[in-house]
Amino acid sequence: MREMAVPPVVTIDDRDDLTGPVWANAAEHPDAVQFLLDDREVTCAGFRDEVLTLARGLAAAGVAPGDRVALMSRTRYEWTLADYAIWAAGAVTVPIYETSSVDQVRWILADSGAVACVTELPGHSETVAQAAPELKNVWEIGAGALTTLAGRADEVEAADIERRRDAIRAGDPATIIYTSGTTGRPKGCILTHRNMLSDIGNAVPELDILFRPGSTTLLFLPLAHAFARLLQIGVVAARVRTAFAPDVKNLVADLARVRPTFVLAVPRVFEKVYNTARQKAHADGKGKIFDAAEKTAIEYSRALGTGRVGLGLKMRHALFDKLVYGKLRAALGGRCVAAISGGAPLGERLGHFYHGIGVLVLEGYGLTETSPAITFNREHALKIGTVGRPLPGVTVRIADDGEILAAGDIIFTGYFNNPEATAEAIRNDWFHTGDLGSLDDEGFLRITGRKKEILVTAGGKNVAPAVLEDRVRAHPLVSQCMVVGDGRPFIAALVTVDEEALPKWLEGEGRVPADVAGLRDDPALLAAIQSAVDEANKAVSKAEAIRVFRILPRDFTEATGELTPSLKVKRAVVMKEYSDDIDAIYLR
Repeated sequence: MREMAVPPVVTIDDRDDLTGPVWANAAEHPDAVQFLLDDREVTCAGFRDEVLTLARGLAAAGVAPGDRVALMSRTRYEWTLADYAIWAAGAVTVPIYETSSVDQVRWILADSGAVACVTELPGHSETVAQAAPELKNVWEIGAGALTTLAGRADEVEAADIERRRDAIRAGDPATIIYTSGTTGRPKGCILTHRNMLSDIGNAVPELDILFRPGSTTLLFLPLAHAFARLLQIGVVAARVRTAFAPDVKNLVADLARVRPTFVLAVPRVFEKVYNTARQKAHADGKGKIFDAAEKTAIEYSRALGTGRVGLGLKMRHALFDKLVYGKLRAALGGRCVAAISGGAPLGERLGHFYHGIGVLVLEGYGLTETSPAITFNREHALKIGTVGRPLPGVTVRIADDGEILAAGDIIFTGYFNNPEATAEAIRNDWFHTGDLGSLDDEGFLRITGRKKEILVTAGGKNVAPAVLEDRVRAHPLVSQCMVVGDGRPFIAALVTVDEEALPKWLEGEGRVPADVAGLRDDPALLAAIQSAVDEANKAVSKAEAIRVFRILPRDFTEATGELTPSLKVKRAVVMKEYSDDIDAIYLR
């Protein structure tokens, strides 16, 4: 199949805007609890009132319709409150990752022409001050600035905000989200109210396992990411009880406290939960039990897909559910039945593992430019290892060169101040994703690689690194893997070691504590990583296989520049920083 179109289930009217669900919920379900905070619960009516009050305060401070207001904060209730208040005031939100550097913030504030910035902490405010000393309106959440702004509400009539809301059209810009910049300077993606309403409006009816009465979720991904932002809009529209986790260091305790029925996460989170559990089981002498449980979970998931689960498999699964799976579900709060995964490939192995332990991970696919969801798996239309079928209202086409193209109301209007890049991205009404993929006979999309990341060896072999990298990362000791070999005689890999898993591995080996830098050439560590490479190579031909790997002295991090805020590896940065290591591989 080369093209798949799904008719929309929801059509956005020209007068619709993102604040509409907030006002509708307040009118129709005023007492329903919308947000769970540490010290109080916020009802639908209470949220509408707080949004209206803050919007009046923003207007009193001089924010006019169409103005851009930046928002730099961790994931917390005030982020969502400010986002909706900015929209209610008729303005446009410009999210900034709270980990962004001064140079990044300087570019985003200047390019967007932001008239103000909401920050969370003194460090954020200092970054903004260094980046844009001329910006006078910097409102720090932690210093009580939003409360002060709300105190100015009496300066503006509520009717003025209603007039601003009435003037918004679905095609008006709602947000400018700057791409994470894996391939250069971030570009500002203009998303309209229609883009985002169409995306979530067509997704919610199809995801009733998530957005059902009584559902609860915990938001912990950065709301500056389009993926988390979409879920924010969804939980508000569907009145899902929502809590926030600003600091992922407290995530385990937050999950136990909130006990969500579903979560949103990137693959690295699911890998971490799995690897930590496996490492602990082996360290405690229960490795054989865990490995058998893992094998059973994957086998059980595959059998569910065929509709034929044998009696013996059912009995083994029931046993391991008591011994292993229940403890894993408890780590997610004990009530979690489903999760959404996006931002990067999850991998078939992990998908089957989680499905087999009783947590259905629904993998989807999209980009910031597509609001962001293009495709997703559903509970009743599931094919693990794929990213699902197109969203209602979306058409997906596979170009002759394998590139994934998309069309529909979810496609952004263009890059802010960058018509050349816009013309390159949208051609003949099709958005060119830059990703490679295929559609099967049932319309399920499978991602096979990134068009610009395809490696071509000196022998002319085209290699998509994603499948190898995913499989190598499956090893508990591995944190990151980056495959190299473009223009080289063979494929190789740079590997980083998980610094949390290393001490337990050393203890299990009867070794004294040591850091990664001192163990790069350790025979036992090399053998452990080699086993991961051997497993990965089973998925590809001999010409595509990793022939040599090199362990790096430290992990990739956002702080050191190798990872984006959404934890994608910046290949160009790694290639430059570790060019000596790469050269050493091929000089051997």
